[in-house]
Amino acid sequence: MPDHALLTAEAHRDLRIREERGAALGDAVMCCVTFPDEFRRVQDDYPILFRLNAERDAFTAYAMFGFEDGENLFLDGERWDAGYRPLAMDIQPFLIGQPDGEGNRQVHVDLASPRIAAAEGVRLFDEDGRATPFLEAVADKLGALDQAYTGAEAFLAALARHRLLEPLTLEITLEDGSINRLVGFHALDEARLQALDAATLGELHAAGHLMPLFMAVASLGKLSGLVARKNRRVGHG
Repeated sequence: MPDHALLTAEAHRDLRIREERGAALGDAVMCCVTFPDEFRRVQDDYPILFRLNAERDAFTAYAMFGFEDGENLFLDGERWDAGYRPLAMDIQPFLIGQPDGEGNRQVHVDLASPRIAAAEGVRLFDEDGRATPFLEAVADKLGALDQAYTGAEAFLAALARHRLLEPLTLEITLEDGSINRLVGFHALDEARLQALDAATLGELHAAGHLMPLFMAVASLGKLSGLVARKNRRVGHG
C-alpha cells in the first residue's frame, strides 16, 4: 500500500534511492501513462496507445512496454533497454504534492516503494540537509511532469471531439505458434486524421496538437519492434 509523505530534510535526511531497474523495484509493468509533451521522445522506442477511463468519458495516453499485465519487454535484468524512459516511470518513487501556501508544488515520496533504501543508493540530502544534485534533478522532472499533465487534457479532449481514436484489437501469432492478444486500447485513426479539413487542421495546429498527433501515429510502427522483443523473450524461455 502506498505511503505518501511530504519530502523534507528534517524527516528524510538519510533517505537513499535505488537507481537500478528491475522487476522487484516496480518496473515489471506493461505500460505507463505518457503525455503529448514527451510523445516525440516516447515514439522513438514505444508504441503510444490510448485507453478510456472507468467512467468512459475521457482518454489517457500510454507508452506500451508489453502485451500482458506485468510484462515489460524493455526490462533486461537491472537494465532498461531503451534510449528514453517515460517520465511517469523515471520519476518513481516521487510524486507531485499539493501546492503550499505560496502556490509552489511540493515534492512527495512514496515511503512504501521498494526503491527506498537506508544504506545503499543515491542520497537526497547532504550532511547539511541541502538537496543533492539528484534531488534537484527530481524536482525538475516533477515540474516537467506537472506541466505535461496540465497540457494533456486539451489534447485528449480534441482527439475525442474529432473522433480521432478507434478501438484496437491486436492479435499476434508468435514464432513459437502461441497467440497473444492486446485488447482494451485505442489507437489513432489515420484515415480520419487524413480526412480532416483545412480549418480543423489549422485549429489543431494552433493549439499545438498536430505534432503530438503525428508522433502518436508514427509510434504505431514500434508495434512490430515490440513483437520482435516478445519473440526473443519467448525464444529464450
